[in-house]
This record gives sequence, structure tokens and C-alpha cells, in this order.
Amino acid sequence: MRILRIFIIKEFLQFLRDPKMFRVVLIAPVIQLIFLGYAANRDIENTTTVLFDQDKSSTSREYVRGFSESGYFSIDYVVNDYSELTKLIDNGNALVGITIPYDFEKDIKNKRTANVQLIVDGSDGNKASIAAGYAQNITAIFAKNINLENLERSGLKTNLVSSIEPEARVWYNPNLTTRNYFLPSIVGLVLIIITVNMTSLAIVKEREIGTLEQLIVTPIKPYQMILGKLIPFSIIGFVAVILVLSVMRFWFGIQVKGSVPFLFASSFVFMLSTLGLGLFVSTISKTQQQAMITSAFLVIMPMIFLSGFSFPIENMPMIIQYVTYIIPLKYFIIIIRGIVIKGLGFYDLWREVAVLFVMEL
Repeated sequence: MRILRIFIIKEFLQFLRDPKMFRVVLIAPVIQLIFLGYAANRDIENTTTVLFDQDKSSTSREYVRGFSESGYFSIDYVVNDYSELTKLIDNGNALVGITIPYDFEKDIKNKRTANVQLIVDGSDGNKASIAAGYAQNITAIFAKNINLENLERSGLKTNLVSSIEPEARVWYNPNLTTRNYFLPSIVGLVLIIITVNMTSLAIVKEREIGTLEQLIVTPIKPYQMILGKLIPFSIIGFVAVILVLSVMRFWFGIQVKGSVPFLFASSFVFMLSTLGLGLFVSTISKTQQQAMITSAFLVIMPMIFLSGFSFPIENMPMIIQYVTYIIPLKYFIIIIRGIVIKGLGFYDLWREVAVLFVMEL
């Protein structure tokens, strides 16, 4: 036990004497979290919109006002020619184009169907579909108000008692903020970077500078050497998790709704699997550069792409979905999002914890 304690102290001293490693491990995750918190945002606000109003009537202005006041669209361009509208969208200056034809107001007053053209740049399918959905909702509300006005003018009493009015209630993330969904997953990415990279680099570094042979001839046992390498990185990983959660809470206002001890316990189980991957990378790598490239392309990138962090697993081909079953980060992201956003506990997430525990074996 004394030898193990001395070896752990030696690893901490070696870590503290390397200022570059200290900045990468403890400062870089916080900076990454702040930048990603602002950059990873799929919410649609003030979408650049170009308007081609051929009718120029009070009704058309009332229709356009619904877009401007919604907060989702910003009428930044008003053109008088259809070619100008298409040019602005082709050049990427506008995402949405609205074309209101002649006789728009006349058709509405004569109780005829009035057509409106909505052009959306579909280069980014996600953003385009969200913007189109907002536009359809604004148009539906405008049409509903027109129909109610026509009924009132005709003298008919509008009885809405028997109509169906949907009332949506959004749980866990009422404002549908993308940041609240993405930031908890950063905990998993930070743990991967720290445990996989540092574990593989630390052992390879010992071999590269020739100190591994010196450790082998010392009285230290193999399991003590492995534990002496893994325990310090586990402690550093917990420190990084505390930093990330603190930034989430006090910078972005995202509070952990579930059990914090359960969150740390799940993080520990997840770290055991990633530390094992780091040891595996260290055994097949001869230099630190080779270890970094191997861990980046064989461990970190597949976990990011196949864990559900960047892309929904449900949208992947079925054969790729089967591959995601062996990705530890997939289960940890489910756990961390469930704890932070939904406030779930062990009885709700025990399956994911059990899978991670089996993977570490």
C-alpha cells in the first residue's frame, strides 16, 4: 500500500510539473464548454427573410407582421423583383423567401383561397424544416383569424365549444433550448479526453523515455503500477466533471435535477471502461504521437459520431444502430441527460449502468 501511495504521488507531481498538460486537462474543457454552449445551438431565431410583396395591401402587411412579431423571422430584405429574391437565397444572404402574389387581399375578401409562396434554403435540412414549420404555424393562425372574422361579419355565432384545441405541454425543457440538451453530454466528452488520452500517453511516455524499464526492475508489482496510473487520472477526471458541472450551473444556469452522488457514481463506472480503452491504446502504440492518433481516430471520434451526441441514433441505418450498442458513451449520455434534464434516478437508469459495468469487465 505504501508503494502504491508513493507511485500515485509521483504521478501527481509529474502532472503538476507539466503546465501544458495541466492547461489541456483542466482549462481546455471549461473553455470548450463555454464555446460549445453558445455555438451548439439549433434554435431558430431572427431568421434572415426576404419579402416580395406584390399586393402591397393592408392584409398582406398584416400577414407579414405575424412573421416579424413571432421572433423567429426577421424581414431584412424587401425586393421588387422575383430574380432579386432568388439571388439573395442563392448567395446565402437569406434563408427564407416570402412571395405574396397580386390580388392577395382581393381573394381573401371574396372568400377565395389566397396562395402564398414560401421558399426555404434546404442546404441545412434541420434548420429549413424548423423554419418551414414556424412559417406554416404563422400562416395557419392568420387563416384561422380570417375565417373567424368572416363568420362574425356574416352574423353567424361562432361556437368553439365543440372544436378541438390542442394544448401542448413540454416537459423537462419547456423553452426547447438546444443548449440544455447538448451541454450535459460534454461531461462524457471531457472524461473520454482525459482518461483515454492521458492514460495512453502516460504509459507510452514511460516507455518512450526509458523509465518504464526502470519501473519494471523496482519492487513495484504490475497491479500496483496499473492502479498507480489509473487512480490519478480518475481523480483528475472527477475534478474536470466538477468544473464542467459548475460552469453549467453558474454560467448557463443549467441545474442538475437528479442525484449528484448518482451522477458521480455513474461517471466512475464510465471512467473504468474508458481507462481500459486508454490502456489498450497504450499497449498497441510505440510513441506518444501514435497513441494520440490512435485514440483520436479509433476511440474518440467513433464515440462522438455513434453515441447520439451529434446525430440521433434513431435516424441512423439499422446496421449502424447495432454498432452503437458497443459504444460506452452512448449509455453514459443517456444517463447524464436523464439525471441533469429529467431528474431520473438509479431505478430508471439501472440498465444503462449495468451495461457500462459489464463493459468495464
